[in-house]
Amino acid sequence: MRTTIHHSAVVDEGAAIGEGSRIWHWVHVCSGARIGKSVTLGQNVFVGNRVAIGDHCKIQNNVSVYDNVTLEDGVFCGPSMVFTNVHNPRAFIERKNEFRNTLVKKGATLGANCTIVCGTTIGEYAFVGAGAVVNKDVRAYALVVGVPARHVGWMSEYGEQLALPLQGHGDATCPHTGARYMLKDQTVTRLPTSHHD
Repeated sequence: MRTTIHHSAVVDEGAAIGEGSRIWHWVHVCSGARIGKSVTLGQNVFVGNRVAIGDHCKIQNNVSVYDNVTLEDGVFCGPSMVFTNVHNPRAFIERKNEFRNTLVKKGATLGANCTIVCGTTIGEYAFVGAGAVVNKDVRAYALVVGVPARHVGWMSEYGEQLALPLQGHGDATCPHTGARYMLKDQTVTRLPTSHHD
């Protein structure tokens, strides 16, 4: 599976791009970027030097992935969502030595027009609703919405909302795949199954 790069894209020498990735119109990938296999970069995406993007990620149009952002495998970045890397920017003060790390873990979804404030970690398979502003860590499988983002539910790996309370204990089944999930001590885990889902 070959990598396709549109002729209008700029990929600086030294950038690493995995096989099967697709880079669309007017994308700029800086020389230090590390991009995995089967990644899609939509129109007008920017990828900084100190950025790592895992396999099978989809980054939609008009997203800038700035330095110190790490995306694990299978992350979805919706159109025009925003990362930051400086907590208290001023145009007239140089703060490049103050960049904060942002980590988006495996399978997470970042909805259109949401903002991820630097220094936060988005847990595995978490789901950030469109337009939300995330200014603190998001738990694995959590659904967060609003400004600032607040926890309103739990999501399955498939992307379906789970019938679980926000706190306490409970178990639920993904309505699409039948996979079972358990909530205990404010943590959701997927339960092992005897057959392949």
